[in-house]
Amino acid sequence: MTEVGDAGEVREAGDAGGVGAAGGVGEIGAAGEVACRPPYERALWFFVALGTAGAGAGLVGGAYGGGPAAPWAGAGLVGALVAVAALHAATARVYADAHGLRSRTVSRRRSVPWSAVAELRVCLTYAHGARARQSRRVVVVPRAGRPWPLPLPRDWSGADSGFDARLAALRALHRRYGGPESGHLAVVSSRTAGRGWAGSLALCALLLAGAGTAAAFVPHTASDRRAWEAATPCAAGEHGDCLSTVEAVVARTDAQRPKKTSWLYFADGRPLERLAVSFEAARGFRAGDAVRLTVWRGEVREVTGDRYVWREHILAAGEVAVLAAGLGLAAGYPGARVLLRLRGRRLPDDEVLPSALPFAAALTGTALWLLPLCYVHPTALFGSAGSVVWVAVGAHVTVGLLVWAWRATRVRTPEETGRARDALREAAAADADEDVFLPARFLDHTDYNPHGFGTHIALGGGAVAVTPGPDRFAARAVPVERLTVTEVRRPRGADGDTVPRGWHIAELSDADRPDRPVRLAAAPDDLARILRALEAARSPAGA
Repeated sequence: MTEVGDAGEVREAGDAGGVGAAGGVGEIGAAGEVACRPPYERALWFFVALGTAGAGAGLVGGAYGGGPAAPWAGAGLVGALVAVAALHAATARVYADAHGLRSRTVSRRRSVPWSAVAELRVCLTYAHGARARQSRRVVVVPRAGRPWPLPLPRDWSGADSGFDARLAALRALHRRYGGPESGHLAVVSSRTAGRGWAGSLALCALLLAGAGTAAAFVPHTASDRRAWEAATPCAAGEHGDCLSTVEAVVARTDAQRPKKTSWLYFADGRPLERLAVSFEAARGFRAGDAVRLTVWRGEVREVTGDRYVWREHILAAGEVAVLAAGLGLAAGYPGARVLLRLRGRRLPDDEVLPSALPFAAALTGTALWLLPLCYVHPTALFGSAGSVVWVAVGAHVTVGLLVWAWRATRVRTPEETGRARDALREAAAADADEDVFLPARFLDHTDYNPHGFGTHIALGGGAVAVTPGPDRFAARAVPVERLTVTEVRRPRGADGDTVPRGWHIAELSDADRPDRPVRLAAAPDDLARILRALEAARSPAGA
């Protein structure tokens, strides 16, 4: 029997055993085999049976139960969905051995030799809400073709050691029998360059379609509003665009909560049985009140009584124009996310992209001038000299904000940071006698950064130190003689959860723990300055 070693290799062990994962219980066989099956398999088969029984009951009840068929059909549909979902989960299997990788679900089987697999990566999905958490799954990247996810193992907690053991075993088999293109484990999430942009593009298109639909109703809404404002009382026998009045008596009122529809009921159901009104109107009228109804185009637009007057809100063209403009601006944010992904298409798949928030700020600035303009001039944005000046000034503001957002989301490579490091030599020398505290974080637990307590790096008159704030209180000296810079890179995968997207990460080799690199994160310019100080502290003569 084999087990997973500390470094992910598969080695022989004395007896059989399994490693549990939140999304797959696995066994490692004697020939270096890995098998994953779903946890709680009996419970899943129970739900298959329960859902099948529910679907059957819904079908029989709809056919022979009598009464409305809709409730039976709904119950049967819910049962069928539960049965299909549970069956898909219960039948999922993943096997790996010297010959390759095989996966099986109720709907599809896949088999691929290790020689055809370029790499195994982790896909990270975030679940937002009151109980925010993340899930992980393994994705197979073939040398030719599209990546595809394995049904198992799955991790729904974000910190499950069983998932890590299964992943390590699969990667060990891949290294032994296939030869991965890279030894680096890529972690792809919604923040990285390798995640698809189809969802953002679809949302952008949907919002633009809504904006276009709302804009198409602006002229019609403006015409209706003008007709309402110009309407006069009807002559004898006249109907349509004129105003007619009908006397009625309120039988009772039904005042619901403010966000629900309230009703007025009329005596003898004349001229209509009930009328939807606002919460305030339902409380303003009383049973027995004599009221006068104003009818326009066949609908009651106004109810007038001795104590209260209710008027139905007639949409103004400006309101619809503001809705159209708001939807168009909202479409800009997913559009900006698509733009950033296209802009970073040459980056590694697990490299964290810059945030689209600068574009959101530009869209917000545009809304400050565009929405009032649409409300005041909904049908003629260029109908007057004032509106033309308004548009011209606002357009210049928007262009400036977009240029700023484009520059703010530029990807700064470590090579640019290296050039900046040389430019900061003089600044570092000038600060040699004065303490400077730069926001930076060691991302790993070490003797000089226990439990990640540090938030700043102190440079200047004293030793280079990690501090929990912008002062030397509780400072711990950094052992610069033990640290060597091995790589400077942008955040990758899960790094984006712990550091701002615009920061860079330096990987340092610690002589006391050469097998585990130490990661130091800071803004690009600050990181260049810190690394320069570390180099100067290591080689005072060369500084």
